[in-house]
Amino acid sequence: MKYAKHSLSVACLMLLSTGTVCAQSTSAATPAPAPMTTPAMTGPLAANPAPMSFDTGALGTWYVTGAVTGLALSQDNHVSGDRSTRTDLSNGQIFIQKTSGQLQFFVQAGTYSIPSLGTSYLSANKTTSGLYGDVPQAFIKYVPNDNLSIMAGKLPTLVGSEYTFTFENMNIERGLLWNQENAVNRGVQATYVQGPITASVSVNDGYYSSHYSWVWGSLAYTIDKNNSLSFIAGGNSDQTTRSSLATPLLQDNSQIVNLNYTHLDGPWTIAPSLQYTRVPSNSDLGIAHSASTAGVALLANYAFNSNFSLAGRAEYISSNGNAANGSPSLLYGPGSNAWSLTLTPTYQNKLLFVRAEVSYVKATSVTPGFAFGRNLDNTAQSRVLIETGLLF
Repeated sequence: MKYAKHSLSVACLMLLSTGTVCAQSTSAATPAPAPMTTPAMTGPLAANPAPMSFDTGALGTWYVTGAVTGLALSQDNHVSGDRSTRTDLSNGQIFIQKTSGQLQFFVQAGTYSIPSLGTSYLSANKTTSGLYGDVPQAFIKYVPNDNLSIMAGKLPTLVGSEYTFTFENMNIERGLLWNQENAVNRGVQATYVQGPITASVSVNDGYYSSHYSWVWGSLAYTIDKNNSLSFIAGGNSDQTTRSSLATPLLQDNSQIVNLNYTHLDGPWTIAPSLQYTRVPSNSDLGIAHSASTAGVALLANYAFNSNFSLAGRAEYISSNGNAANGSPSLLYGPGSNAWSLTLTPTYQNKLLFVRAEVSYVKATSVTPGFAFGRNLDNTAQSRVLIETGLLF
């Protein structure tokens, strides 16, 4: 069984992102996808193609999978309270799910860290307790027919071209555009699939605010087996005053639009994306002037063989406004910009993997006190990481 994730068609990759079961024809050169569609994985890492399963009788077949991974990190220009080097558990998680029948479920439990470009590294212990808890995702799913599914619970977000946890993505760290997005929301999501069209609608609490005023919509079109396009938009229909590590006040009162494209070509996976976010002015929340960001990203992965691949990511994001007119800071001060480059070689042998990463972030037009370094006045940061572990 080959472990090269790029063997899945674009249609399957698009369905994975909405929690819809994917099926495709197989041949000697194209292995069948693993029965697990959650957690979704873009590759190059691949889930266990033969996961543990338990026949519970009347309750159907349950699958148990998981991720146990650790990382080492070295960085320059770290802010006060962070460290120049550290080691940590990036994932100690178990996934239990039922994927057949009209009533299905998914439970994800354990500890995790979410390293992200241009932000301080937060240990797995602090990330787990400060963000989504020991059960970051869990939902029930009703599937009345092959076209429709309805999920309710702690859901993965619809927005963005990257998933939340390290093992799900091409790169170890999440990118600059991801920093503007939410990751987990509590609510309800309906997905309808008709031919090449996949449409989803969700009502939820946005950036984990416990205020159910966010509305998301996603429309994906599978052009052919190698190309797809998706459009995602969402916004807060009210306003929320809560602010926490998981609920940034500005982003939780914003609107966001994503346009994502995916192309598969032999060993290549290429995924460009565009993003726009806007935070309206709101005197009740102390937002004197509206602000917005616009970003572009290119993610790519080349599989040299079924074990070794090289992924890369390039991004640019800009924000408008200035401190004089009371614009809020969405990056490194009002009106600041940033770009990044990331390279991630990956080796996987069956369930075991090891990968390295080098990344660089450069910020421009920064406001003093909003940048990198102990004095928050450096405009660049470099990181080197190694992650290894087991996907069982």
